[in-house]
Amino acid sequence: MREVNPKETTRGHQFEIWKNAPNPMLTFVKRMDVTRLVRISRKKHLKFNMLLDYCIGKAAINQKEFYLLPVGDKLMQFDNIAICTIVKNHTGKVSSCDIAFNGDFYSYSQDYLKYTTEVAQSCIDRDLSEEYMVIGTSAIIDTELEFGGGMYSGIFNNPFIIWGQYSRHFFKYHLNLSFQFHHTQMDGAHAARFLKNIQEEINRLRV
Repeated sequence: MREVNPKETTRGHQFEIWKNAPNPMLTFVKRMDVTRLVRISRKKHLKFNMLLDYCIGKAAINQKEFYLLPVGDKLMQFDNIAICTIVKNHTGKVSSCDIAFNGDFYSYSQDYLKYTTEVAQSCIDRDLSEEYMVIGTSAIIDTELEFGGGMYSGIFNNPFIIWGQYSRHFFKYHLNLSFQFHHTQMDGAHAARFLKNIQEEINRLRV
């Protein structure tokens, strides 16, 4: 990552408005049709959360807002994106695992299995935040969620996505996906487009 002059970016005005805000984060929730992911997961014996993480990455990788992020009092430019997944480790607690994302399904699925297994066994977080703009994800698999509100620590400004169990409605499966983002990084219209693109990536996924 490298520091950029906010005035030379499309987010300079928002940076000035939100850099000192006590809570500059917004949270949107969208009901997703994940029927295709459920069917692929069962047919191909692939992890559902990996498939959803992949679709999140695909939706983000071509959206320019994801490559700028306020870090402290600076605006930073990134060249690459990573997806962070929360892993239940062998002690029963959780660790975080960052996985680089370049859009290739097979390399991502292999890296996902490799690194989540390593983190689960070692209980050591895998952190790529110095090199990648990291999108955080967390699956709460013990229950369905109507809403998953994030938190703002004042330290981490990264976008963060939460979901629970999917539920069945006749022949379709749905879950609510909660997306928290920093207002400097994007506006509501950008976030809405991102959520729309996740659904489109789910619908077109071929494995």
